[in-house]
Amino acid sequence: MSLKEKHDEILAELEPFEDPQDRFQYLIDRAKAAPALDAQYRVPANLVEGCTSQLWLVCGFENGVCKIDIDADAVITKGIASLIRDYFDGARPEEIVADDADFLASVGIDQHLSPNRRSGLSNLVGKIHAFAKSCIA
Repeated sequence: MSLKEKHDEILAELEPFEDPQDRFQYLIDRAKAAPALDAQYRVPANLVEGCTSQLWLVCGFENGVCKIDIDADAVITKGIASLIRDYFDGARPEEIVADDADFLASVGIDQHLSPNRRSGLSNLVGKIHAFAKSCIA
C-alpha cells in the first residue's frame, strides 16, 4: 500500500471523531491495543529525544522496505506514535523521505498537543526520515 493510500485510510479512520476528546480516546484505545516493544529494544539508544514521555523507535530494512516499531510509556504518545508507525512501516525509503506525515495536522491531532509532545513526535518523524535516507543506496 502506498503512503498516499495509507494517508487516505488514516484520514477515513479518524474522520468520524469530530470532537478532540473522542479522537484522543480513540488514540488511547489504539495504544492499549498496540503490542509492546520487546524489552531488549527499550534501551536508551532507541529513545526519541525531545518528548516528555519515553518513546522508543526501532527501525530495520528488509526486502527494500523500512520496518518501523515503536513503544512509549504514555498512552497518548503511544497512540499517536502507533499511527506514525503504521503509516511508515513497510514503505520504501524513497517514499518516506519524500513525505512529511502531515496527516496529523489534517485531522487536527497536533494542534491539541503540548509543545513538548509536538516536538517529540516531530523528532520521531525526523528519526524515521534519517533512517530511510540511510537506506537509500
